[in-house]
Amino acid sequence: MTFEFDHLFIFTDVGAIEADRLLSFGLVEGSSRVHRGQGTTNRCFFFHNAMLELLWVYDPEEAQSDRIYLTRLWERSRDRSNGACPFGICLRSTGESDGTIAFSSWAYQPPYLPENVSIAVGTNSEILTEPMLFQIPWGKRPDTYSGEKSQPLNHSIGFREITRVELVTPAANNPSPELQAVIATNQLKMRLGSEYCIELGFDGEVQGQQADFRPELPLILCW
Repeated sequence: MTFEFDHLFIFTDVGAIEADRLLSFGLVEGSSRVHRGQGTTNRCFFFHNAMLELLWVYDPEEAQSDRIYLTRLWERSRDRSNGACPFGICLRSTGESDGTIAFSSWAYQPPYLPENVSIAVGTNSEILTEPMLFQIPWGKRPDTYSGEKSQPLNHSIGFREITRVELVTPAANNPSPELQAVIATNQLKMRLGSEYCIELGFDGEVQGQQADFRPELPLILCW
């Protein structure tokens, strides 16, 4: 079984005004989603092979409910300026799925999904210095979406595919087995840094350029 990078989430303040900088930069925003019962919603940017999601908590009570609590989404949102990693990394399997998960996991069944559908969440979910790791059974490349699910993929900056995802983290020297397993899929790189940041490389980064959206958003885009 092989795996692909499906999407990245970054926790933001309510409304994700940081997305406006991405719009000014030349990205086109896609549709958003309210995660009913989970207490979160988002603003999203879709590329041919993956998605970037800016996520925030709109209902703290839902995010802290018994059904959601083990994800630690609330703590990641609340404490992201106080040591908590604000990221989530999602994988998808390729080809015919045999149910293989890339890392040790538990089944998360949020209220916004059908009862028979679950998300595999890494058993490192309580380690707030690492990204939340998860894998979804329905993941597909955005350029294969059809009908109402199709998203805008033509960005004026010219980006097509995410070809590198690199986590910069103060906790790089002691990764959990779950995080090591994701790195072993070759869908995520990691290096040591003083602050959390994600670098997304596009289309092989042949132009040798980058845009840094810090400090408002811990994100660097490279192309």
